[in-house]
Amino acid sequence: MAFNINDLNYEKDSKERMPWEHYMAEYKAADPKEIADRLSIPYDEEKKIFTLSFLGTEYQISYPDFDVNHSEDGMGYYPLEEMIYAKILAVRFLLYGLVSKGTGKYKTYREMPWGEVYLRQFDGRCIKRLAFTYGMRMDDFCKIMEYIHSKKLSFGDASYEVEIYPGYRIQMILWEGDDEFPPSAQILFSDNFPVSFSAEDMAVMGDVIIGSLKAFGKCI
Repeated sequence: MAFNINDLNYEKDSKERMPWEHYMAEYKAADPKEIADRLSIPYDEEKKIFTLSFLGTEYQISYPDFDVNHSEDGMGYYPLEEMIYAKILAVRFLLYGLVSKGTGKYKTYREMPWGEVYLRQFDGRCIKRLAFTYGMRMDDFCKIMEYIHSKKLSFGDASYEVEIYPGYRIQMILWEGDDEFPPSAQILFSDNFPVSFSAEDMAVMGDVIIGSLKAFGKCI
């Protein structure tokens, strides 16, 4: 079942085209030097290109057209080129994000300042999806997370940390299911996420990441 942005009321007009056009109009009107300074990311004034990393891959994003190209790294799948919601997240990060590093603490979605707003949607589309996609396929989960150069952790039966954007990290934790108990999962966010991301952003982000894992799995 494909992710339905209607579930999140991500934009008043919930069709893909309308929020994309809205954010692109803001992007075209923005000052690229201000964006680069605010996020502390490279911007080539001659070529009019930002360099931004997402899920470990470095991308070049043009201004003002938002054409996206990846630096060749052999990953085989590039969500910022393939997924419209990944593109929307990226342009929103460029428009509204701030350079930030967490304190080292991680929080659940519920623990965020607005965590109750989309908790049901986040639990269904992210937590349960992660659990029931990989909770009985732990080897596949580990292979994919290793493939995208995630940091292995010691939580649960399998857990990894991945950097989404510079300074913003997510931990994904799985507990294996068996004949008696269903699989379970948790997703933790570095505590600086509210600096740059809304409740809607983070709910969509979780879905984008899990969708990307499935695509990366086909590249191994």
